[in-house]
Amino acid sequence: MKSNSTVPELHQLRNHYLVMRHGHSQANAMGLVVSSPEHGLSGYGLSAKGEEQMSRRLAEWHLAAPQQILYSDFLRTTETAQRVADHFNVPLNPDARLRERFFGEYDLHPDHVYHDVWDMDARDPSQPLKQVESVHQVAERLCALIAELEQRYNDTTLLLVSHGDPLQILLTTAAGRPLNEHREISPLAPADVRPLIAR
Repeated sequence: MKSNSTVPELHQLRNHYLVMRHGHSQANAMGLVVSSPEHGLSGYGLSAKGEEQMSRRLAEWHLAAPQQILYSDFLRTTETAQRVADHFNVPLNPDARLRERFFGEYDLHPDHVYHDVWDMDARDPSQPLKQVESVHQVAERLCALIAELEQRYNDTTLLLVSHGDPLQILLTTAAGRPLNEHREISPLAPADVRPLIAR
């Protein structure tokens, strides 16, 4: 198993990062894995439950207000980010590095297959099996985004709107934990937001 040394470390960040998972989506309601741009960019947006979650989240927002929003360009994350941007009247920018983890042959399968992938992750987070994007690949693209933002901004509160697995992996990386433990980090529920704290 590879160590975290192959992935850029996150420490001494000069910006303030919040991470947010999209609200409950039509894919969640249908119990489907929707991870490919082919299906996720134009379909499977927020469900009625997700819209309600977003209204509640914004009404109860207790963290710093974001000054910039970056988001996955999948429909469910786009709709989530737009709600936040409208609420705080701040700019937002899509970034493909925040997209859902690609689940390869499991795309459009029932979502119970996530557990099969997570079992594979625990054994080897660097090995992409069944065309699934590996944990290391996800960590690398997210850390590259953070590194770029660190060069572009200073002392800015940035909100990153993404998906469950990518955010789990980013939080694990920031905590300095082995990537095969990414499912041991407390997961973000739909529409949850949390500070990204690098250790």
